[in-house]
Amino acid sequence: MRIRRHKRIRGKISGTSNIPRLCVFRSLKHIYAQIINDENSKVLIGVRDNGIKGKKIEKAFKVGELIAKKALEQKIEKVIFDRAGYKYHGRVKALAEGARKAGLKF
Repeated sequence: MRIRRHKRIRGKISGTSNIPRLCVFRSLKHIYAQIINDENSKVLIGVRDNGIKGKKIEKAFKVGELIAKKALEQKIEKVIFDRAGYKYHGRVKALAEGARKAGLKF
């Protein structure tokens, strides 16, 4: 079901060079975030929770802050959020809130 939701979402959104796409992947133990330019099919920034201590939601929040920090260093201020078919709660929501708190605009 998640894959079907993800395909439906991806049919509607696409990252550009001006406004790239912030894509989230969540496994049972880890969370990953990538900023992607779909025009060139290129990953601009990738972050994962490797080496970050804490509970899963705390890790997701820190990953959001980290990807926002790296994006702002590359002068990316605005992105399109792609939740990849996951519900917007828990770790996905924490990642988004962390990125917003660090200065990234959705």
